[in-house]
Amino acid sequence: MVSFCHMRMLPSLPRITAGLRTRGGVRTAVSPVSLRLRTTVSRPACFRPLPTTRETAGRSSWRAFSTTTPPIDGGSSETKPSEGVSQAEKSAYDVLQERGFIKENTEGVPNMLRKEAPVSFYVGFDPTADSLHVGSLVPLMAMSHLQKNGHKPIALVGGGTGMIGDPSGKEEARQMMTTDTIEKNKQGIRAQIEKFIDLNDDKGIMVDNADWLLGMKYIDFLREYGSLFSVNVMLTKASVKSRLDRGMSFLEFNYQLLQAYDYLELYRRYGCRLQIGGDDQWGNIVGGIDLVRRLEQKEVGALTFPLLTTASGAKMGKTASGAVWLDPARVSPYDYYQFWVNVDDRDVSRFLKLFTFLDMDAIAELDKLQGADLRQAKRVLALEATSIIHGREAAEEAMRGAQAAFEGAGDVLAMPTYESALPAKVVPLLAASGLCSSKADAKRSIAGGAVRINGEKISDPDFVVDESMLDDSKALVLQRGKKNKLRVVVKV
Repeated sequence: MVSFCHMRMLPSLPRITAGLRTRGGVRTAVSPVSLRLRTTVSRPACFRPLPTTRETAGRSSWRAFSTTTPPIDGGSSETKPSEGVSQAEKSAYDVLQERGFIKENTEGVPNMLRKEAPVSFYVGFDPTADSLHVGSLVPLMAMSHLQKNGHKPIALVGGGTGMIGDPSGKEEARQMMTTDTIEKNKQGIRAQIEKFIDLNDDKGIMVDNADWLLGMKYIDFLREYGSLFSVNVMLTKASVKSRLDRGMSFLEFNYQLLQAYDYLELYRRYGCRLQIGGDDQWGNIVGGIDLVRRLEQKEVGALTFPLLTTASGAKMGKTASGAVWLDPARVSPYDYYQFWVNVDDRDVSRFLKLFTFLDMDAIAELDKLQGADLRQAKRVLALEATSIIHGREAAEEAMRGAQAAFEGAGDVLAMPTYESALPAKVVPLLAASGLCSSKADAKRSIAGGAVRINGEKISDPDFVVDESMLDDSKALVLQRGKKNKLRVVVKV
């Protein structure tokens, strides 16, 4: 425990005058940046100053440059993968870099991941629901690549921090959850994480920060760690600045302290040397790096991913009907497949690299497809991405159903099916089947010419569907828009 002499503050960090930083694989010089964290510097006799490095806690000194930025002297970069290296010889860092996972990293990370010794690394997941969604796939896929290359993943499910909620990227406070809800959510998330990483035989572990946070005494935490954080610096973090005009509770403001403490605790318990996460987490991760350095005199690292949007600018994993969940009870394998097969043409190559395990040579061949042939690359993307979450059998069934619905091939029995008593009015049928969110939505869709039965446009909201419209398989096809079809069969 760090002891304190009455009310005196810890010393300020020295000013860093120059250094190197790394973004996406290229080192470049850093302009002088003041990293002073405190304005009062009365030093307790009990405090031993920590060694300083070029990578001290300020965001500017940690940030990395994009791969399009050349080295300042035109020379080579330590983080650039060797040309001509075979896939089997590539390090974990090389794999992540060529697939587009890396936005930024601290300077030592490339060499850390290129050495033969395994590195323990962690990713945090807040248990805000009993399922993850497509937005969580980037860290999950990165964890899998790192483990396949010999490194040890630590999946941290925030049973403790989840009781507060991460404010990063949020416009308002999260809804408070009970401990029972958090526990239920943890179990659902674990099952999905295990589709990506092996948690058996000490190859990887899943931990809960409730184990060390919930029993912590508030005054003890403030005395031991509170003076190591500057409110001035905390206020500059993006997760805080974005909320200042709308308001942020003190509860949420504390989140970055707890996340920083998680890194310290994982270092102490499991030798964790690397935290990975979305780029909106950079400030919180750097806080943990600084805490480990101050208290353990050790250097640990950070690696962040780009916050993905689609080519159209939409947030990845969001659709008009909501989040694309990984749980089949929330989003069926068929609908999950449809999400991927209908991505923007401009996203196909990038998504093949990020969201499938196809090797880069196979992806390069698919990249050659143009125009109508690009549909084949989309099928491969959808099949591979769906197989990871739902298994190959379910993915292939989803593919056959999609082909039957939209290509005149495949298996009509694999299409999503809804049972209904007939005759039935079309508006209630659209709402009950889920093709429309409500009767009002169904009426708007009909008025807009978006509803068809067996390919014939329906323009009358009072239209009655009857058995005369059934085909030889005793079914009809109900459609809303170009991409939403289902098979309606008579309810027995």
